[in-house]
Amino acid sequence: MTISRYEVFNKVVELKSLTKAASALNLTQPGITHAINSLETEWGVPLIKRSRSGVQLTNDGARIVKHIRELLRINEEINQEVAAIKGIDIGTVKVGTFASVASQWLPKIITTFQKNNPNIEIELFEGNYKNIEQWLLNNEVDCGFVALPSSSKSLKTIPLKKDPMVCIVSKQNPLHKQKVISFSQIEKEPFIIPREGGDIDITRIFKEHNIKPNIKYELLEDKTIVSMVEANLGIHIMSELALEGYSKDVSVLQLEVDTYRSIGLVTTATVSPATKKFIECVKGWVKQFS
Repeated sequence: MTISRYEVFNKVVELKSLTKAASALNLTQPGITHAINSLETEWGVPLIKRSRSGVQLTNDGARIVKHIRELLRINEEINQEVAAIKGIDIGTVKVGTFASVASQWLPKIITTFQKNNPNIEIELFEGNYKNIEQWLLNNEVDCGFVALPSSSKSLKTIPLKKDPMVCIVSKQNPLHKQKVISFSQIEKEPFIIPREGGDIDITRIFKEHNIKPNIKYELLEDKTIVSMVEANLGIHIMSELALEGYSKDVSVLQLEVDTYRSIGLVTTATVSPATKKFIECVKGWVKQFS
């Protein structure tokens, strides 16, 4: 069946492995290989390249996979609509998320959602804002958490919460006794910034207030950055939500101007019934508990 071959192709691309795709789909590896080979034979173009580092799309495969994902998304919506007509809620919702929402919100949101929707599965894809928006545009996820405004005008946005931005400093730093830190003081301190892709909220603040930071380190993980601040190797600006769950052996200072990141959901123009239910659950949970 063609739709099954499309699912195989998409899973191989997603996992970058024939073996992992076979395990995920509960198929044999020869079965996975046969499905890919039959598509390549039918269309007369190579779709993937196999190497020691894994499976990669060919240029032709990259052009085709976007349309495959769109067909799979429509097929999922059809199945969900048919189930809804019969009074049954089924489906899978693929959710893009960034780290702080994944750790602080989603465990409780998913627990709440699946109590009321036990037949709807949730799949999580973690990345930065740019990753998530691109996944949506490529039909790799159904909805995603980002900081608003979205960089893509084609995506629908749903505001959820204003998350205050704060500055953290070591308790060894003389600034730690202050309640508020000025932008001029921030410029004089060694600053630790996330690597490109995770720095959007901070660079926005720098740009808005004409701050020229003394960037000392660029790191990937929030946990590592907080540890570096604890060791008095620099200061950092992050959201209150992102700071939750990490060691509080730092002093939290307010910025001289109240600043927020606006957390929201983004979707494409059309969403499946299962995704609509998930979005409503998220909105209700955030309103009640966050």
